[in-house]
Amino acid sequence: MKLTYQTAVATLIQFIVVSLFILISQLGSSIIGCFKSSSGECVTNLLTSIIFFLLASVSFGFIWLIGFAAQNRRSKRLSQLLICIESAIALLALFSIKLNSHSRNVSGLIASFGVLVMSSWIITLAFRLMRAGGGRVVVRSRARVRHR
Repeated sequence: MKLTYQTAVATLIQFIVVSLFILISQLGSSIIGCFKSSSGECVTNLLTSIIFFLLASVSFGFIWLIGFAAQNRRSKRLSQLLICIESAIALLALFSIKLNSHSRNVSGLIASFGVLVMSSWIITLAFRLMRAGGGRVVVRSRARVRHR
């Protein structure tokens, strides 16, 4: 299957992957934090991790809905909104890559790079959808042959 304009599929993949990245990293930091601190700090850290996971999942779920609506309606406006949102996510991923490279956090660096790649991919798909203007999305247009 060639994904040329399917922003719904791409944003669903992004939602699943980013949610798993966040879940694994938050579980890891909570477990490490619980071994190093008292029970009161452990509960606070765990609640903070759960809230962060829920907020991030809801945010990326909302982005998934925008991606689905843009594809389903072939909407130029929703495609533009999706490009703006994904550009902000890509910018945050770039800052995170810079931060993680200085702190030598390999798992954070891999996760940030993955988010950057997915955001760039979705921006490309949304741009193709926007450029089609509600019509059929094609990778490149063919020259028309004129018959005499």
